[in-house]
Amino acid sequence: MRRRDFIQLSGLGLGAILIPSVPVLGDEVSAAQLLEPGADAATKKKMADIALNAARSKGASYTDVRIGRYLQQYLFTREKQVQNIVNAESYGIGIRVIANGTWGFAATSDVSADGIAKCAVTAVAIAKANSKLQKEPVQLAPQKGVGEVSWQTPIRKNAFEIPVKDKIDLLMRVNGAAMANGAGFVTSNLFFINEQKYFASTDGSYIDQDIHRIWPTFTVTAVDKQAGKFKTRDALSSPMGMGYEYLDGIASEKIAGPNGLVSYRNSYDMVEDATAAAKQAKEKLTAKTVQPGKYDLVLDPNHLGLTIHESVGHPTELDRVLGYEANYAGTSFATLDKWKTKSFNYGSKLVNIVADKTQPNTLGTVGYDDEGVPTKEWDLIKDGILVNYQAIRDQVQILGQNESHGCCYADSWNTIQFQRMPNVSLKPGTEKRSVQDMIRGVDKGIYILGRGSYSIDQQRYNFQFGGQLFYEIRNGEIAGMLDDVAYQSNTQEFWNSCAQLCDKDDYRTFGSFFDGKGQPSQVSAVSHGCPTTRFNGVNVINTGRKI
Repeated sequence: MRRRDFIQLSGLGLGAILIPSVPVLGDEVSAAQLLEPGADAATKKKMADIALNAARSKGASYTDVRIGRYLQQYLFTREKQVQNIVNAESYGIGIRVIANGTWGFAATSDVSADGIAKCAVTAVAIAKANSKLQKEPVQLAPQKGVGEVSWQTPIRKNAFEIPVKDKIDLLMRVNGAAMANGAGFVTSNLFFINEQKYFASTDGSYIDQDIHRIWPTFTVTAVDKQAGKFKTRDALSSPMGMGYEYLDGIASEKIAGPNGLVSYRNSYDMVEDATAAAKQAKEKLTAKTVQPGKYDLVLDPNHLGLTIHESVGHPTELDRVLGYEANYAGTSFATLDKWKTKSFNYGSKLVNIVADKTQPNTLGTVGYDDEGVPTKEWDLIKDGILVNYQAIRDQVQILGQNESHGCCYADSWNTIQFQRMPNVSLKPGTEKRSVQDMIRGVDKGIYILGRGSYSIDQQRYNFQFGGQLFYEIRNGEIAGMLDDVAYQSNTQEFWNSCAQLCDKDDYRTFGSFFDGKGQPSQVSAVSHGCPTTRFNGVNVINTGRKI
């Protein structure tokens, strides 16, 4: 099954992705086959040259080639049972060309010399056919070839080398800890991805990259049978661009929060979090329902990351701004006219948001994007002002710029690369400030942790966000757990209410492992870093009240 078919079936929903019958994303293989070496760089260079030469001989003015081996291992459990184990491999070549000023693309799993050459010829034929409808020729920002280079995620332990039994044992310990502490039900899951990607182009680049990502997660459910109620608490993990060291304590780093809460950075104790989750899910059964009104919100990074993703990450994608995503995922309120004024007030002066694909241990970090552009960091919002977007080689001339931002991506060898969200992160404050310090300054507020349900309009402007855990803040202290909390605002109003930031010692990341975009749909993985942040006077509603 191809990845695009998987997305169409699953709808990209987290619930759909976590079901044990998740479709295979490539050919089913054994766990041992995931460890078999792929083709070496020299072999892939020969394959790429066949494509480059074949496309050039048919009239292509530009060609790039992506040879990809994509490995996935997903494990699913519930209570004492293993529900599913998925091992999948997908391998092939995608060829993109410009001919007669127009894009053409073709892909094949036949990586013989003849198969590759035929694929290149097909890509050129498609470009020439498309050119009959093209009104303006493609304009590519210049990109100097980088020669033969390589990059890899700096992992300490390859997750695919860890025996499946050890991973299942971990999930069983997670489930056991949750059940022993009051959970009625628990599901737990591990996701591992390895992208072995080779890029070559007529610019003179031959780039070999080895990219790893990991996501441990669970859902704990506590039940009150007498009241006929149940409450859940999801994992407070973040998917990461790391190896198995994220789970085994090698890079252990915990941050103590208020009310005995523990947060994790560059490491994750899954059993400890499941233990806390069971206790907190039980506590949610008797938590006080929130009174609607205006509150100062103290938002943990594991929660605020999703708000950044939806209200800043997506609306600053240039293709969305231009309307290219309108049919599928909407447009953006952050239109070019606002950017051109150089004074559009996206947020308060404390709001400095950067895009990057270089931050260590994050999902979007690579050495080069899928157009062979070296990755970098750049400003999106500076001192509250919208200053830039996310754009790739054939877009930046629209902004009057001559250098791609390096954020082009395709989720498989058989899908065409296009602009995808890089890591988008809120910079920490410069003044020394802990979460406890921030809470002490709040008279009437709510401390929110974890990703919950959310809704945002087609222009990424009006929104509503829930969470996993809610704690009332009264006169500078945590006063107990709340329930039925969601906040409503619009993007500009919300970010202009940003009043305080914790410092770099509290900076952590949230991640989206399966972020959807495009037609046909593709998924990508992206992180969002930030410190705990305070927003003043935000409207809070009670989601449990009947209208």
